[in-house]
Amino acid sequence: MATKEDVQKLASLARIRVVEEELQKFTEEFDSILAYVGKLEELAIDTKGAQGLPALRNVFREDGEPHESGAYTGKLVEAFPGKEGNLLSVKQIITHD
Repeated sequence: MATKEDVQKLASLARIRVVEEELQKFTEEFDSILAYVGKLEELAIDTKGAQGLPALRNVFREDGEPHESGAYTGKLVEAFPGKEGNLLSVKQIITHD
């Protein structure tokens, strides 16, 4: 069971500010998430049929240096819709509502 201190520590690691009034709500949500992940661990997965399958591998390219480091950085920055100097802006995905 998660505690408010766990949520505060997690928020601190994620550099998210959580006000005291929201701690209880986030603690309950965090517990729900952990309970769901715990259910996934209970899944009985049959691995006997997978023995004949080849190992996973990257089918897109051979391992190694695919291109010179930074070769596409300029083009990516140029194509990005929001930027301030060398910083790229993205849509906010976490809110405190």
